[in-house]
Amino acid sequence: MYSILIVDDEPNYLVILSELLKDEGFEVFTVSSAKDGLVRMTELDLDLVITDMQMPEMDGLQFLEAIKNINVNLPVIMITAFAEVDKAVAAMQAGAFNYLAKPFSNDELLININKAIHHYSLVKEITRLRKEMLERTGFSGMVGKSKHMQQVYELIEKVAPTPSSVLITGESGTGKELVAKAIHYNSPRADKPFITVNCAALAENLLESELFGHEKGAFTGAVAMRKGRFELADGGSLFLDEIGEIPLALQSKLLRAIQDKSFERVGGTVTLKVDVRIISATNKELREEVSNATFREDLYYRLNVIHLKMPPLRERKDDIPLLVNYFVNSMAGRLEKPALMVEKDAMRLLVSLPWEGNVRELENTIERAAILCDESRITSEDVQPESLGSDEQKAFGRELNLEQVIPKDAGLNDVLYAIEDKMLNQALDDTSFIQARAAEKLGITKSLLQYKMKKYGIKRRK
Repeated sequence: MYSILIVDDEPNYLVILSELLKDEGFEVFTVSSAKDGLVRMTELDLDLVITDMQMPEMDGLQFLEAIKNINVNLPVIMITAFAEVDKAVAAMQAGAFNYLAKPFSNDELLININKAIHHYSLVKEITRLRKEMLERTGFSGMVGKSKHMQQVYELIEKVAPTPSSVLITGESGTGKELVAKAIHYNSPRADKPFITVNCAALAENLLESELFGHEKGAFTGAVAMRKGRFELADGGSLFLDEIGEIPLALQSKLLRAIQDKSFERVGGTVTLKVDVRIISATNKELREEVSNATFREDLYYRLNVIHLKMPPLRERKDDIPLLVNYFVNSMAGRLEKPALMVEKDAMRLLVSLPWEGNVRELENTIERAAILCDESRITSEDVQPESLGSDEQKAFGRELNLEQVIPKDAGLNDVLYAIEDKMLNQALDDTSFIQARAAEKLGITKSLLQYKMKKYGIKRRK
């Protein structure tokens, strides 16, 4: 819904214009002075200002100048008396979108309003597209030619042209957001916004406001009206990252917004309509969350119209050399090291490692190596995982007497499996199954802990 501020010192005129524009589906705010208008501008996310030319204290030209200092692109339509044409021309030269001389027809006003709002939408879209230009080419950032990735590419090509919701699953660091962008930018919505929300990054009350927006005074700290991500994504795609973390209490409102394409801002009473394609992602098993009653089944089926699973890096090792070269070339440009290269021994080590943090971990490793390597040559020493090289771990290894704890005929895989399983269960028991604390105790990331829990079939005991 487009938001319009009307500024006029004649109360009857405010009422007439307000009712007309509300009937046309606009969200309308009114004030009787330019000074009040400037205050409201700091509180509202506006698409247009309509102001009278002649007002006490601050006239329309002064008001226009103040508006342009706040938001140079916001369109302003000036309303003038017939004798004020000279001022109207001055207003156009100062940046007004247009002027209307009294008396004017409703049709004339609405035509100008729609043109102004359309123009402003294009300006905002061009600004956004300039920032995202590099992300709009094909499957930008997605590297790999393995069988698994070919299947991903084929599915993206089939899914992208449709309006259906897509659920992308896979471990952390596998590139789920890149897939979401590829779906959007290869769809009919490519010239519309691609808006992202990380559902795990905000508390429940803040996440609701982030998704649906809020009215001024809706809660402590809500000093101005703010549009939510659903409104900002209207006509485009909304990417709900880590959807498995969304609180149960908020899931019903999200379901309604997806199902009915309507919602109210927090603290608001006006129902807003949007056309948004939903793309979501999670590293959780949502079916298990549904079984555990922590995720709504009806919401799961709304999100999971089309399911796309991203393979972990260990299942597409053929892609590792391609990814390494891609990251090396990227780092060479950023670090101004044109001769940067990876030695063969280093490449062999990189291919052999498990990469439980997936592509993100590999990228971080290459970036660290590119910065620390000597003479622009990345060696096997430069890409050693930190977990293999600490002095504390080497000292622990030297002091450990294997004969006391491991049978002589035990195989390496059996020993590693038993020890890891035991340590995971012990850490989870010691921390009352709080995964973040258990991961910290083990010295690993939470996402790696969750991967290992799945690997060993570890579930919370009831």
